[in-house]
Amino acid sequence: MGVNLKDEEEVKQYLHNLGIEYRFGCYQEKKPEVCHLLGDYLEAIKKDFDKAAKVYKTNCDDYNFGKSCQKFGNYSFVGKGNTTKDTEVAFKYYKKACDLGETKACFNVGVLNILDTKNSRKEKDYALGVASLHKCCDDNDAHCCFYVSTMFLQGLKNGFIEKDMAKAYSFSLKACDLGSMQACANVSQMYQRGDGVDKNEDLAEKYKKKALELQQQTFKQQQLEFQQGTERV
Repeated sequence: MGVNLKDEEEVKQYLHNLGIEYRFGCYQEKKPEVCHLLGDYLEAIKKDFDKAAKVYKTNCDDYNFGKSCQKFGNYSFVGKGNTTKDTEVAFKYYKKACDLGETKACFNVGVLNILDTKNSRKEKDYALGVASLHKCCDDNDAHCCFYVSTMFLQGLKNGFIEKDMAKAYSFSLKACDLGSMQACANVSQMYQRGDGVDKNEDLAEKYKKKALELQQQTFKQQQLEFQQGTERV
């Protein structure tokens, strides 16, 4: 039988039992996937970020569980819980998560090595950054493909990547096909201007409409999430 979410005591008991189950699976059975769930439980339910950080870090260090490596990278990047804010530590854990197959971590490895901001790495490895972004694009991550397309749209300031509109078009098209609204808008503009692809008014209009449709879908999803949130208040 399911849990009656309208019964406060029943929900509390369910969450309490869930915590016991996760602790047993992690500490006694030593299951990495359950340890990660325990970290999520401590973070989302208990709001104990200190303990969550410790669980994520240990699960990454001892069991090489990629999702936990990525989580501890996030904690280190912003200094969450009792974790010291440290970009290099964050990069270390993102890199490990990326190597273990976590696509979103590859994106973080990429931007930390390419962007010139106060939060990026001081000693950058552009080759690694570009390779990491290509890797997560190859894994069909729309955000990564869009970011790669912008690198070719503008080029990198240090000259590591030259502006290349044909490649920008190719990666924009892939990102659009994967659901990136911004990429579809860029593809439309490229067809409109003939940048990196033959000029085509019909295709320019097609991708403009697709960008607008994705924008509308995003808006509806945000509305739904807001409505669901107000229902829980």
